Order: sequence, then C-alpha cells, then structure tokens
Amino acid sequence: MSADRLLRAVPAHLVPFVVCAVLATVVVSVVVVVDPMLGVAAAALVVVLALTATEPATLPVLALPTIIVVARVGGGGADGEGGVDLSVSDLVLFVAFWAALLLRTHPLSREMRSLVWFSAFYQASTLFTVLVNPYTANAVEWFHAWLQVGGALLVGWSIGRAGRGNVALGLFLWAAAVCAAAAITQAVVDLAATGTWSPVYLEWPLDMHKNLLGGVLATAALIVYQRPTWLGWSTTWTVPAFCLFSAGLLASQSRQAILGLAIVTVVVVLRHEPGRRRRSPVILVAIVSALALVWSTTSAQLTDGNEFNSANQRLAWYADSLRLWQDQPFFGAGLRWWTTGRTSYGFQPPNAELEVLTSAGAVGLVGFLVLFVGVLVVLWRANPAYGTLAFCVVLGRFVQGQLDFFWVAAQVPMPFVVAGICVGALARAEEHGDPLADALATAGAPTTTQEAHR
Repeated sequence: MSADRLLRAVPAHLVPFVVCAVLATVVVSVVVVVDPMLGVAAAALVVVLALTATEPATLPVLALPTIIVVARVGGGGADGEGGVDLSVSDLVLFVAFWAALLLRTHPLSREMRSLVWFSAFYQASTLFTVLVNPYTANAVEWFHAWLQVGGALLVGWSIGRAGRGNVALGLFLWAAAVCAAAAITQAVVDLAATGTWSPVYLEWPLDMHKNLLGGVLATAALIVYQRPTWLGWSTTWTVPAFCLFSAGLLASQSRQAILGLAIVTVVVVLRHEPGRRRRSPVILVAIVSALALVWSTTSAQLTDGNEFNSANQRLAWYADSLRLWQDQPFFGAGLRWWTTGRTSYGFQPPNAELEVLTSAGAVGLVGFLVLFVGVLVVLWRANPAYGTLAFCVVLGRFVQGQLDFFWVAAQVPMPFVVAGICVGALARAEEHGDPLADALATAGAPTTTQEAHR
C-alpha cells in the first residue's frame, strides 16, 4: 500500500495519535541510548503534546498538579552576571501557557480581560526598576512575575473554558492529598521520636518547605470547603477531604497558611450564593481556635528572648527592608536584589509589600496594590457561584504574603490558575444562558435549593 493510500485510510481524528506513535518511537529510540528514564519522559511528553492537539486543555490540565513541584531543573541560581534558576513549576507553567495561548479558540470574557489588564498594569509599574537597575536577574524576574500572574490566569482560563475544571482541580486535590497524608505521618513519627510537635519539612513525595506545604494544603482545603456547585462534587468525599487537608495543614505548622485559610473561610461562610443555603457557622469555632493557636505561638516566640527565631527575625528583616528602601525610594534596588550581592543585605523580605517596595520602589508598590485590589474587585463582582472561590483563593495568597515571602515559585501561580479556572467556567456557562442554572444542569445536580445542599 502506498503512503498516500495509507494516510487516507487513517481516520482524521486518529492522525494526531498516529503521528504521536511515530514520533514517540523515533524519540525513544534515540534518547533511550543515553538515559532510559529520559527516553520514557520524552515519549510521555510526545503523547501529551499529541493529546493537546486534539484537546487543547490537556496540557494545562496536567500542569495543575505539577505546579507544586519546586525542584530545580537548571541554571545554578539567578545572579547579576547571568544564571537562571528554573523550577519544575516554572517550566510546566511556561509550557502550559504557550499551549493555552496558541490553541485558544474563544475570546476572553469581560472578567478575564479585566484581570489581564490589571496584570499588565503591575508589569508596567515594575518595568521602571528593570530600566533603572540593568542586570540579568532583574529582567528575568520581570518576565517570571508576569508568567506567574498573567500566564497562570490564562492557563486556568483555558481549563475552565474547556469545561475541564473538575478534572484539573481533582488532579490537584489528589496530589495535595498525598502530601497531606505524608505530612501527618511524618508529624506523628517525629512526635513519637522526640516528644515534641515540630514543623514538617517534607522529603517525600516531594521536597517541600513547611510554608509551601501549608500553602498547597490551605488551597486544597478551601477548594473542597467552598465546593462550587458547578463542579458537581458531593459532600460524601469533600468533607473527609477537608478534614485531611486541615490536619495536614496543622501538621505543617505554617502559621501564615493557617491564618489565610481562616480568613477566607469566614468569607465563604458569610457570603450568600444564589440557590445555595448558607453554610453552618459552627466552623467559626474551629477558625477561632486556629487563630488562637497562631497568636499564642507567635507571642511565645516574640517573648522568649531568642532574636533568631522566625518571629523576631522577621521584625529585624522588616526594619532592614525599610532602611534599604530609603536608599532607592521610587524604583527600588531591582527584582530579586537579594540574590545578586548588589546590596549589603542578603534576605528576601518576608512581607509582600516590603518585598515589592525594596525591589520596585513606591512606583512598583502602587502597581502591586492596584493589581490585587483590582483583581479582588473583579472576582467579587462576578457571579458568586464562580467568583467566591476565585476571590477567596487570591485573597488567601495575599494574606499569606503579609507574613512570608510573596514572589516564590508555585505559591504565586497556584491561586491565579484556580481563579482563571473559575472565570473560564463562568464564561462557558454564560454562553448557554443563566450561569447558575446551566452549571446545575451540567453537573447533574438537583435544582431545588434543599436538594442542592443536602
């Protein structure tokens, strides 16, 4: 049979898979000689790309659970002379962004356009520090920050607009559940061995600092607690999942993540969503208890006389940050200045506003505040069935950033991807009429208020 007749014999919808098989065979044959595991990874990437050709949301969906991986894949550090330190999270987000951008088939909705414009405003405000402080890490971080916000929003949008939000968020929750179980297990083992309840720094299944672990689990807990109706999820499993994520969060002892989850949970409890019964205020007791725990542990550190514990060290860094900012008040010392040796300080400010103030000056801080206030206003005004989760997940990240590093891999794009999913799902539902009614019908959920909240 000639090649032309063979190609005509293959159904059109199978062409990408045939191409995938051929490419995978060639790639594996070449790469497996060098490294068998690398050959398998290359073949898997070819398969994913082929699936993305038929379903554009494939790569963005698969990217969501991988976005929490901060293992380094190159560079050796960002510095003023040139190296670029790349994480798996950054790489996955970068690839997923281009898939979402190039394969986009729908125009952006009004809400999404507004979010992108606010992201662009922040980038414009920080461009001044890139021009005033010309060094490699500054320019690289400028693009990186845009990818973490604007790129993450577009990746999430492509998932929600394609109607794959439940799949992507489900995969993220499975990854978070493994991390939560590992954190609880490690906390119990450490307690039995030392007799003290120590913060958890995971080494398996991923290397995770306690604050990254806390941020991931707080986001997962918020998703299953808010449980948007359009996801079609049942309380049969979301309630146990919320307990698992909350227990893992407590095991991590990430105080900023606990505080962030507590505040956004109050928002979820108090905000009314059309067609949905208000949540029980009983959880407020647990929230007050969590806040009391955060307050007591922080107070104990502030009064124990150890100037190097996390609480007292933060106070010292706050003061040093203000001193540094006074040297360059308008445009700052440059993005990621703490990695370059350009100043006498070598710490990343553990506060979002101070980090931006020292990096991009007062001009950059204005852009940062406009970004977050603008995004939160847009999400608050959106249909509550979709906007509540989006608003809370972004607000939670902002709250966490008041007590810890803000511009870090994984923790910044994670909430913006989730917000993008919600906005994309809203646009998809609006295309069919009333968003809430369409969402209930699509999920196969009961349409009466009592049945929808059983």
